[in-house]
Amino acid sequence: MINIELQKRIFTSIILIILLILMYQYNYILLSSLIILTILSWVELNILINKVFSINKLFNKLSRFVISSFGLVYLTFFSFIMFSSFSNSEDKILFSFTLSLCVASDLGGILFGKVFKGKKLTKISPNKTISGSIGSYFLSFIFMIAYYFLFNDFEIIFLIILTFIISTISQLGDLLISFLKRKARVKNTSNLLPGHGGILDRIDGIIFGAPLGFLIASMNI
Repeated sequence: MINIELQKRIFTSIILIILLILMYQYNYILLSSLIILTILSWVELNILINKVFSINKLFNKLSRFVISSFGLVYLTFFSFIMFSSFSNSEDKILFSFTLSLCVASDLGGILFGKVFKGKKLTKISPNKTISGSIGSYFLSFIFMIAYYFLFNDFEIIFLIILTFIISTISQLGDLLISFLKRKARVKNTSNLLPGHGGILDRIDGIIFGAPLGFLIASMNI
């Protein structure tokens, strides 16, 4: 069973990487993919919200509407930032950097968490460990060093601060979706991506860390 799940995860990852490369090269693929991503993510968010509200009767319909509306606005904002930056040759590398930092943060958390395990980080998500959080920062800083020597667009002190902020926000975004899943009593936001879960399971840290990091970096160019 583990091998089958691992094969599904690897296959899905390859497809997602290919899609990301195509999005990077072609604006029409980027735009259509972002529209689909926004819609599917919002649907998953609403499913989570509905499950949370069905369990917790303290929330009313107005609260559900406000959270759902904010989710749609924010997901649209993320897609807009990504499309506008990928459409601009000067911003494309910068946004790719902030996006890649989020991916590195997520990957570092998974690898260190599985290898070192240890004490749980928080009750919100039982799979999150302190070692995983350290791994998130560690791999993010490794990627930052590579970026610094390749492009050298920023002072090293600023890059260190920026990387710390992006990784932290990315981890908090992951915890936010984990909190909603825990309240909804589900493991994944959906089963859309074999071996990965749902769209929100994959982009929970990216949608918060990447645009914020990009905006901070843009103001310091």
